[in-house]
Amino acid sequence: MTEYMTSAEALIRCLEIEDINHVFCVPGESYLPVLDNLYEHPRIKLISGRHEGGVSFMAEGYAKATGKPGIVFATRGVGAGNLTIGVHTAYQDSTPMVVFLGQVHSKFRGREGFQEVDLEQFFAPIAKWTVEIRDAERMPELVQRALRIAQSGRPGPVVVSLPEDVLKEKAEMRFAKKFEKSRPLGDPSLIRKCLSLLKKAERPVILAGGGIKFSDAEAVLAAFSETMDLPVLSSFRRHDVMANDHSHYAGHLGLGPLPCVLETVRQADVILAIGTRLSEVTTQDYSLITSDHKLIHIDISDQVAGRHFPVETSVIADAKMALEQLLEAAKESGCSPQWGNWRKERREAYVRASCLPPDFEEDHDNGCNLKNIFKIIQDSMPEDTVITNDAGNFAGWLHSFYQFKQPKTYIGPTSGAMGYGMPAAIGAKLADPARPVVSLSGDGGFMMTVQELETAARYHIPIIAIVFNNAMYGTIRMHQEKHYPGRVVGTSLGRVNFNKLAEAVHIDSCYVNSTMEFEAVFKQLSNGQIKQPVLIEVMMDPDHISVSQTIDDIRHKAKIKG
Repeated sequence: MTEYMTSAEALIRCLEIEDINHVFCVPGESYLPVLDNLYEHPRIKLISGRHEGGVSFMAEGYAKATGKPGIVFATRGVGAGNLTIGVHTAYQDSTPMVVFLGQVHSKFRGREGFQEVDLEQFFAPIAKWTVEIRDAERMPELVQRALRIAQSGRPGPVVVSLPEDVLKEKAEMRFAKKFEKSRPLGDPSLIRKCLSLLKKAERPVILAGGGIKFSDAEAVLAAFSETMDLPVLSSFRRHDVMANDHSHYAGHLGLGPLPCVLETVRQADVILAIGTRLSEVTTQDYSLITSDHKLIHIDISDQVAGRHFPVETSVIADAKMALEQLLEAAKESGCSPQWGNWRKERREAYVRASCLPPDFEEDHDNGCNLKNIFKIIQDSMPEDTVITNDAGNFAGWLHSFYQFKQPKTYIGPTSGAMGYGMPAAIGAKLADPARPVVSLSGDGGFMMTVQELETAARYHIPIIAIVFNNAMYGTIRMHQEKHYPGRVVGTSLGRVNFNKLAEAVHIDSCYVNSTMEFEAVFKQLSNGQIKQPVLIEVMMDPDHISVSQTIDDIRHKAKIKG
C-alpha cells in the first residue's frame, strides 16, 4: 500500500493500522504537525495531560491493561527529560510503549539548539530501541518497526525522535500490515527435561511472573498447577497471575513478603520460574535462590533466562506456549502427582498469614487501621476491579491482605516509581471503562503527579483515588529508623489537605479519620456507577509505619543491634 502524504500524516496512519485508540501527550511546538493530523483523525482519542511524567504513567498503565503499546507524545529535551520515569518503568516492567518526541530542526542539530538533546543516546540505557527519523519516506518503515519491537519478545519501550522539519515533508509512503505477535514454542526436548526434573522433585514450586500476564497464560498456569498439584508463587507485583483464593496459590514474593512465603522457597528443591526476570525484589536481593535449589527458567527472552542464577535448564519460549507444552506432556506421560501434602501445607501457611479477622480491629490513635481499610475495599468492590498503586509502605497492607481473584486486576510498578498509581488508573480506566478502577497512593507519591487529577476531571474519567496521608516519605523513614534510629532528616513532610486540593480541580472528595467514616463513604461509591473521579483522603497513623512494626518497634530493635 503506497500513498503520497506528509510524514506526520504517515505516523498517524501507522497508529490507525495498529488499532491504537488512545494516545497521551503534553503538547509541544516541535510536533505540531502531528497534533494537527490527530485533529483530522478523531477515532484516536488524544488525552492531553499536565506533566510528561504523568502522561507516561497513563500510557504505561493503559498498555498493561490492554496489552497494546502505550503511545506518548512530548516535545524535545525538556519534555523528554520529564517523561523518562515512565520509560524506565516500562523497561523494568516489560511493558510495550512507543514514545514519540519532537526534535529540533535538522539544520540546527549539533549547535545546541533550543532544547536540543541527542534523544537516541539519552534514552538508550532505558529503552529497548531508540531511533531518529531523518528521511520522511522512512516514517512508515521505522514507526511500524518501533511498534513491532515494543511488542515482540520481551516487551518494552521504544523512543522515536521526530525532527520538526521532517514532519512537514511529503513523500511516497509504503505501509505494512498490522503487526502479528509471534508466540515461540519451547524446544520439545527441553520441555521433556523440565517435566523430568519436576517428577524427580520432592518439594517443587512454580514462580510465575509478568510473562504469564502478557501472554494471557493465567488459565493454563492454573490448569498445569492443578494437573501437577504444585504450589504457585507470584513475583513482585504480579499477584494476579493466579486467583489468590485458588487452592494452589501460596503467596507473593516482593517487598516485605510474608515469612511463610519465604519459607516455601527455602524448603523447595526445584523452582520452575516462568515469565519472570527473577528481579532483586522478587529474590530478596538475589539471595533467596541458592545452590540448594534446582532452577528451571522459562522466558521469552534469551537475555533473561538463566541471567542471574545457575540453571538446570532454561527454555526460550512464550509463557503460554511453554505451559501448554508442559501440560500436554504431563497428561501424555500419565504423571501421578505426589506433592499434595506439600502443596496443601504451603497453601494453609499462606492463608493463615494473610487472612483478615472477621471483625474490624480498633483504629490507631492518630489514624485509620489499614487492615480494616483493605477489608472494606475487598468486601465492597466487584472482583473485576482494577487496583493500581504507587510505591509506598501503605502497599504492604495491599500485598499482605488484599485478594486478587481475577486476571488483569493489578497494575503496579515493579520499578518502584512514586507518583504512578493515579495516572496509571486513568490509563486503565480508559482501556476498559466498564471495570471499576481504584488507585492507591501515599501522600508523598501522590503529590508527584497530583496535577493529573485535573486531567481526570477534564476528561470525565471516573476513577476512585485513595490517598493514605501520614505526612512523611514512609518507606524511606522506615529504612532511616532501621539504620539511624531517631535521627530523622529529610523524610518528614508538611500536612496537605488533599480534600481541599481535589475540590480546587472540581473533583468530589472526602476526608476520613476512622474505619467507620471510610466504610460509609466507600460503600456508597462502590454501590453506584460514579460518573466523575472521586478522591478519598485517609489519615494514617505515622507511628504505624508498616504492617508488622511501629516506629518505636524499629528504633528499639535498631538500638539493641547497635
